[in-house]
Amino acid sequence: METWNPITVEELCLDIHTHTLASGHAYGTIREMAAAAAARKLSILGISEHGPGIPGTCDPIYFRNLAVIPRQLSGVNMLFGCEINVLNDGSLSLGQREIDLLDYGIAGIHTLCYKDEGREKNTDNLIQCMKNPKIFFVSHPDDDHTPLNYDRLTSAAKEYHVALELNNSSLLKQQARLNCVANYHTMLALCMEKQVPIIVSSDAHDPSYVGRFNEAVHLLNEIQFDRSLILNEDSDLLLEFIGKNH
Repeated sequence: METWNPITVEELCLDIHTHTLASGHAYGTIREMAAAAAARKLSILGISEHGPGIPGTCDPIYFRNLAVIPRQLSGVNMLFGCEINVLNDGSLSLGQREIDLLDYGIAGIHTLCYKDEGREKNTDNLIQCMKNPKIFFVSHPDDDHTPLNYDRLTSAAKEYHVALELNNSSLLKQQARLNCVANYHTMLALCMEKQVPIIVSSDAHDPSYVGRFNEAVHLLNEIQFDRSLILNEDSDLLLEFIGKNH
């Protein structure tokens, strides 16, 4: 039997789900987040502000002007996306004009702008959003306040070239994320069975949390997760996944 090599936090070289002041409830600037990423020795930092529907977040015009931001800050390569809300009609909360300008989109259910419709309909709505060619990730699919069918979700992720997220922030606030650990056990087992890639994210809303993956890494090691499915281990693998390797 092949020897298991534990994953370390230091081996995860990128963090693509983070938020700045522009999201309305986060507390760092882009440059402060980049400096924190450099201190963590990350090679890539993704800034993914919340899309419309979250109180206080930026106007859609914000995403039309991303080209003015330098692509390297504090020695860290920068990517710019958006965590776009899944709506109850199965649509995304950001217009396609803005989505097309992103490096990547993250689709996520947030109860601030989504009403639970039950496991199967929630899954239907999320899968419909995953069909958008700019959606490469699903954020925190872990909360039974809006339950999901993980067998269907992982099959759709495989079909539509979407990586599912292991969100470190969820693991830090388990009291607010109903059954999140059990749900991750279910989801990650299915990801290994079906060879579905995952992305480990800090979901940082403050520079001090950029690149913080400790709780996620502990869980991955506990279940001896297939390292070849973790996009964070190789910058080129992540760039190839989102079509930015040229």
